[in-house]
Amino acid sequence: MVEKKRPLKVIMCEPLGFCAGVDRAIQIVERAIEKFGAPVYVRHEIVHNKFVVESLKNKGAIFVKELDEIPDTDAPVIFSAHGVPLSVPAEAKRRNMFQLDATCPLVTKVHFEARRHHKKQLETILIGHAGHPEVLGTMGQLPDGAVILVETIEDVNKIHVKNPDHLAYMSQTTLSTDDTKDIIQALKSRFPNITGPGKDDVCYATTNRQEAVKAIVGMIDGLIVVGAPHSSNSRRLVEIAEREGCKSSALVERASEINWEIFEGVNVIGLTAGASAPDILIEEIVNAMRMRFDVTIETVITAKETITFNLPKELRDRSQKGKAIGGVSLSNISL
Repeated sequence: MVEKKRPLKVIMCEPLGFCAGVDRAIQIVERAIEKFGAPVYVRHEIVHNKFVVESLKNKGAIFVKELDEIPDTDAPVIFSAHGVPLSVPAEAKRRNMFQLDATCPLVTKVHFEARRHHKKQLETILIGHAGHPEVLGTMGQLPDGAVILVETIEDVNKIHVKNPDHLAYMSQTTLSTDDTKDIIQALKSRFPNITGPGKDDVCYATTNRQEAVKAIVGMIDGLIVVGAPHSSNSRRLVEIAEREGCKSSALVERASEINWEIFEGVNVIGLTAGASAPDILIEEIVNAMRMRFDVTIETVITAKETITFNLPKELRDRSQKGKAIGGVSLSNISL
């Protein structure tokens, strides 16, 4: 007799998975390989997802930690979506490298803010996580020591500034909007004249995915987030669910990583994915659920994402001049 599967309701968040910045970064690598041939060199992981990285390696991308690992070459050298310090493109220029910048335009916006504040002689405070590639890239837009990094409200209370009336703040784009809100409030309370960005630095895709989790958390007993353990925006989704009372929550990259024991007794499970997780891995998780349970799926849509970003001019076809490009192929990922 075939064992009857326990029913499980899965509530899918939308939006989930790739954002426009990740889509663009992956396409830059793929188009560069198509147009100029392999290899192309990429400084750091193009996005925080090892399966995406492995797919691009299979197509001809070579990933390096620093430019000094790249031999003298005419091949394209691509900077990751997280952004890089100014010293990196300067070194690439010194070596006459053909450089392509895959920095997410929303991160570039923060870089512009940093340089604008410095030009106005404002001391700059960055809200972010120490050591994150985006934070290193943003701090690297200014001379050493020109940016003060804060991670918590406690950090705000401890920092020393030169002039409390000549301050500005910025944020890492992949943080929790709730966390940045509290830290920004602490900054404004301590430094009433501090200048902030005209528009919130936390990116639309990060905010949308966080709001989607908040929208379903009252309907679910557990949550699975598909994403890399070092992906900031993915980790925030788990933290938000736990903070809202959903204790059976897990961040996984693959179905094989799921500890099903923590979902014993869970009848309704939420499913979402960080901004650098491809659809194929989300589908893998759903298939794993179907193997164990009698699954019904409900989709909750909290936002529609229509934003797209232009590719660098060096990679656009004439027919695509001035147009944003959408869609990405990751068919070579091995499951």
